[in-house]
Amino acid sequence: MLKSVAFKLFVLLLFVGVGLTNTSCSDDDKESEKEDTISIDDDYYEFQMVDFSKYGINAYIQLPDETANIGASTRPEIIHPEEHIWQVDVGRNFTLHIEDMANIRDNVKEEKRELSRKKFFKVKYLIDEPDMILYQRELIVKGTDRAASSVGVEHKSYHVFGQKTIDGITYVLESREEGYEKIIIELMAKSIKSFKPKSAK
Repeated sequence: MLKSVAFKLFVLLLFVGVGLTNTSCSDDDKESEKEDTISIDDDYYEFQMVDFSKYGINAYIQLPDETANIGASTRPEIIHPEEHIWQVDVGRNFTLHIEDMANIRDNVKEEKRELSRKKFFKVKYLIDEPDMILYQRELIVKGTDRAASSVGVEHKSYHVFGQKTIDGITYVLESREEGYEKIIIELMAKSIKSFKPKSAK
């Protein structure tokens, strides 16, 4: 009788343990799915249109305004340090680089090749299109089994790289090398998507 009660208790604990494990896994799965969800739509409610023709490109671009809640200033600052390079700053948390690539059309493919050569990062594509990639980059920390507990901090960042052709010239638009938080990169991807010739307005 005692063995029977002990066995029943063991089975009950086993079911509870399996149930908790499944719940934990499903919570992890939900968190992972949330991380992988990217929202890039055509709603530019929190954006302002900027005419780029005064900076040498006959195009419009939508940039986040002060309502986008990223610490953005009201007016974007556009720096044109070299003939083929532009830097678009919208506050301290949003810097978009633009480069004139002349007639080179396979910039996104080349960027993916470069990313595949980087051995210290794990890259996970969240958007993988011919003219734009958006990805999560995670630093691979080797030897973490024997490392101090402070090494266990996740080193994740988000990046976007796109190309657009305006009047026969291909432009590369990309986030900074160190990347940003996901919310900033989503806004940046929307800006890249909006970069169009003035004739297409």
